[in-house]
Amino acid sequence: MEKAKGKKLFYRPAGKRKGMYTPTQIICASFVIVIALGTFLLSLPVASKHGRLDVLDAMFTATSATCVTGLIVRDTWTQFTYFGQAVILLLIQVGGLGLVTLTSFFALAMRRRMGFRDLRLLGESVSADGYAQAKDVLKIVVGLAGLFEGIGIVLLLFAFVPQFGLEGIWVSVFTAISAFCNAGFDLFGRFGQYSSLAPYVNNYYVQAVVMFMIISGGLGFMVWVEIGQYRKKHRLSLQAKVVLSFSVILWLGGAALIALMEWNNPASMGGLSVPGKLMAALFQSVSTRTAGMNTIDLAACGPITKLLMSALQFIGAAPGSTGGGVKVTTFAVIILTIRSVAQGRDDCVIAEHHIESKTVYRALTIIVLGGLAAVGSAVVVFYNTSDAVSVIDAIFESCSAFGTVGLSVGVTAQLNRGAKILYMLVMFMGRVGPVSLAMSLTAKPDDNKRKIMPVGHINVGYTILNALLELRLPASTSCLERHSCLAGRGPNNSSLLLPQAAVVAVAEQSGEQPK
Repeated sequence: MEKAKGKKLFYRPAGKRKGMYTPTQIICASFVIVIALGTFLLSLPVASKHGRLDVLDAMFTATSATCVTGLIVRDTWTQFTYFGQAVILLLIQVGGLGLVTLTSFFALAMRRRMGFRDLRLLGESVSADGYAQAKDVLKIVVGLAGLFEGIGIVLLLFAFVPQFGLEGIWVSVFTAISAFCNAGFDLFGRFGQYSSLAPYVNNYYVQAVVMFMIISGGLGFMVWVEIGQYRKKHRLSLQAKVVLSFSVILWLGGAALIALMEWNNPASMGGLSVPGKLMAALFQSVSTRTAGMNTIDLAACGPITKLLMSALQFIGAAPGSTGGGVKVTTFAVIILTIRSVAQGRDDCVIAEHHIESKTVYRALTIIVLGGLAAVGSAVVVFYNTSDAVSVIDAIFESCSAFGTVGLSVGVTAQLNRGAKILYMLVMFMGRVGPVSLAMSLTAKPDDNKRKIMPVGHINVGYTILNALLELRLPASTSCLERHSCLAGRGPNNSSLLLPQAAVVAVAEQSGEQPK
């Protein structure tokens, strides 16, 4: 590929080997740079209404905004001036779309040529299917973001301008961008600190617009591209089908369960009308997936409701979206793999499509790493604040941090300095992705050169029946015959034999002559 001096978006330092820095490493580094810059700006006296903000609190706020989480140690409207609010909004926008995405977009706008390495980085940033699509996808991503945010701003103007006057314009802009980027920051602390959208629990219009913005940002840009092209192509990819179907299941299922468990709770939604209860349940189910806005008092919800919300927060939004968490597709692959194994299949099948084993392994790795991060941080927070925080609340808050949701039951405000640093790491991990973070820390240029190793056999779910069958076999039984007998049941019920073709294939591989 042709290399033009001064036309690369990202340079490789002199003396570095080709491929020294992976796309995930650069993306991680870009988020760190934005967080550092945001920390500096938020710690300036001009950013705060009441004295200079502590550096650690400024870093926590910058991390929460850049990772589009929404967890706060200081109420946004009470603490920050318009300058500070503007800095937070800029961090939300950059964090939602990704620094690399925006950088590449402006480079394209200036007609700069992009090399293969730049396209690779861009493809990683916007979750494009192949590097060739990256530039087109980039333009679509930025265009869709501008379109949805513009629609949200206009719709919210009808609600906030009559209420706040000219300030309602700023409130509409802030709320629309925060909701689309699934950030959870708000400017409604004027009604009471950390109130979020609770003052609008009976305003169905505001809730509907905010839900629309949350869903728009959480579905993923590539899904919206396919939806827009559906009239022309009359089909959706497997990715889009899984995202849409499981998102609807989680939204409606979560709403039904929240309504069922909190219907008669006077401290949460018990005092609302029937339409108000249904709207509040639906809003909370949608918001819990990564948006971080609430219309009911979450601290007053029951323990089971908090566990349900914790699970929804852990799952998060779709890949290639502004949300975090382990992603809805990861959850779908694990669930459908369990279903396939329960049906006797050896692999995962989704909508008559075979899913590669490496995809299942990746999904499982993400779930495990994410679970360790969420549970581990919950344990640390609980034992450091056990007098004031329950186990359920610690789990809820940790899942909120990892899923970059931002919902809180009051734990974040009570964190000590060590716990704040821990939650910053968890938020960063949840935004970048557990596997991407691990890859960024461990990846080497030669990682793809894997050594060929012999196949190992481990019994998973080994039953008593397998053991008894092994005991019934004569001691002289060959290894081939023993494995053939234990592999599956033959045509009759008394013998266990592989199909003949399978036995012959195995015998040829082992060097034995088939009988």
